[in-house]
Amino acid sequence: MAQGQRARGVPAVCGVLALFAWAGIGAAVGDDATHPPREAGPPARAPARDVTETAALYPHDGRRDMTSGDRARYPGAGVLWCRRPDGVPQKAAAAWLVGTASTVMLNAHNFRNRQLETTRAVGDCYFQIGGRNYDFVAESLRLGVAADATRLHITDDWALLRLAQPAEGPRQPVPDADPDLSTGDLSLPVTLVAPGGHQNYRGDSSLETCTIRRIDPPTEGGIRRARHDCNDGYGGSGSGLFDEAGRLVAMQSASLSMNSRHAFDIEFHYGSALLIEGALRDALRRAQREDTTPQAP
Repeated sequence: MAQGQRARGVPAVCGVLALFAWAGIGAAVGDDATHPPREAGPPARAPARDVTETAALYPHDGRRDMTSGDRARYPGAGVLWCRRPDGVPQKAAAAWLVGTASTVMLNAHNFRNRQLETTRAVGDCYFQIGGRNYDFVAESLRLGVAADATRLHITDDWALLRLAQPAEGPRQPVPDADPDLSTGDLSLPVTLVAPGGHQNYRGDSSLETCTIRRIDPPTEGGIRRARHDCNDGYGGSGSGLFDEAGRLVAMQSASLSMNSRHAFDIEFHYGSALLIEGALRDALRRAQREDTTPQAP
């Protein structure tokens, strides 16, 4: 597929007729959510949601709560929190500490819309991991879109931010190239790790074993889009897809026909994730080279 071409039923990132997981970013998790104190644990859980009104994407929902063992296996799992116009913080999306103690990877659509218009200021957000909160260096935002881009797509829907203070604890390693991850139809078992949870799941975080079914040819930044059958929900953007060896292979971007409980369909009803390769992996490696934070022994 040539750059700029899109298969039938495939959005740039956000569509009008189809609802997308990332379209719900910024929607309140609960009006009673309160700002977690600095250096404290996660905020009090919002009131239980009525999941009967927001069903999963597919008839089978195999998600479960993340455990302490899961968090040890996926050490970079964190959450982006952002303040509403009234100043109340809310859970926005998944985000990942990758490569260094100061590098956070997440979706570009947390800060830009489909037309690349600014929708949120970095200064209104912070990163939470390991029960601690960290501010961003606002001017450090790097978007995956090219300088001459006019639209945000699945394969350039990534951003990197630097923390004002290095995070404590381990982080996710930068994935190495995987020549065996071939373009085309395949059946790759993966685990979708959603540290921010989904609005159509009762827990604060979730994990599910599912499958990548197709990898499209590279487009923006030499990055390929993976179509998968993992359940997603509003707020689940940025979730990580890991292979059976525990390697981070992709980052969730959007899903078609949200909350429909339709059967998976490779052309019309699937989840979209961007592989950690091309310009994104290059940017992560560059951040690693430029990092001056002393490494833990």
